[in-house]
Amino acid sequence: MAHNTEKIDNVPWLLVAGVVCACVLLVLKFIHLLPEQNAGLIAVEALLLGMAVFSAVHHAEVLALRVGEPFGSIILALAVTVIEAALIISQMSSGKAGAEFIGRDTVFSGVMIVLTGIVGLCLLVGGARHHEQAFKLDGATSALSVLATLACLALILPNYTLSAVGPYYSASQLGFVGIISVVLYGIFVFVQTVRHREYFVPSLSKAEAHSAIRPMPRTVGLSSTLLLVSLVVVVLIAKTLSGPIDDMIIAAGLPSTFVGVVIALLVLLPEGMAAIRAASNNELQTSLNLALGSAIATIGLTIPTLAAYSIWTNEKLALGLSPQSTALLILSVFVSSVTLATGRTTILQGAVHLVIFGAFIFLSAVP
Repeated sequence: MAHNTEKIDNVPWLLVAGVVCACVLLVLKFIHLLPEQNAGLIAVEALLLGMAVFSAVHHAEVLALRVGEPFGSIILALAVTVIEAALIISQMSSGKAGAEFIGRDTVFSGVMIVLTGIVGLCLLVGGARHHEQAFKLDGATSALSVLATLACLALILPNYTLSAVGPYYSASQLGFVGIISVVLYGIFVFVQTVRHREYFVPSLSKAEAHSAIRPMPRTVGLSSTLLLVSLVVVVLIAKTLSGPIDDMIIAAGLPSTFVGVVIALLVLLPEGMAAIRAASNNELQTSLNLALGSAIATIGLTIPTLAAYSIWTNEKLALGLSPQSTALLILSVFVSSVTLATGRTTILQGAVHLVIFGAFIFLSAVP
């Protein structure tokens, strides 16, 4: 996070230029003035994608400073969820073999990346710099209970129902799970922002320090526009890179399910960077709001969106996890509940989470 008003109100023109160049590139591709994908063009697209991600993080942080926690975390979580749902639906509608598994693989990967990778890096970076960090126990455990419930209903239960053979839900079951996921997410946001907002805000001294850092209205308006543009650019460039990514995954001998891992990594990059930066600044409460909030939104909003799309178009949607993935998910939720049980963390908890993250990545590549 920026530390003074002058810095906040400075426009990052390099990032703006990157987003503008990305828009120009996308227009040229749309009107077919660029050649077919080649190594040079792919490298340029990857560079512009990275700049768009950095731009999204910066402008989301500006808005977060304006509206305060936990509203800032919710803004970024909703934005990232829009990206994820758009990418998954574009893959599902492609007609490729195994497209019905893309949603499951991406959502599961997103939850695992958040609970083990992002949280692990936050705890490790924060612990290495500040030795021990504190957060509010009520907010973290509340968020984790919601996440565990949504994950079980969306990703584990489909394997054990009788109306349809797993890993599929029947249409009525899919609709029911979609509805209760939205309802539970809505209740969580209400608790987070209204009824028990104090569970999710930083300590009083930090809250007062941030309340003094208020970007100018002009900066807020510019950041709102550029955040939206940056997120659209991330979606469209990631979509143009989906073909080369598929080719690289096949060429590397990786399973097709690894596509979900790549999509989740791309869409969580802005939020992950913001969370790690907050932990480095000794703002672990903000880090956990960002990380857990994005995981909850990933299931609570993406699954209902995919369910509605599946029911509307009669596209198959497989949600049930394999036994291996189920074991990893249960382990991650259990370890997270232990980590968040005391209200204080050190580098040890970060190392444990990152070990599980390493196992997840390795087993995704070598099932």
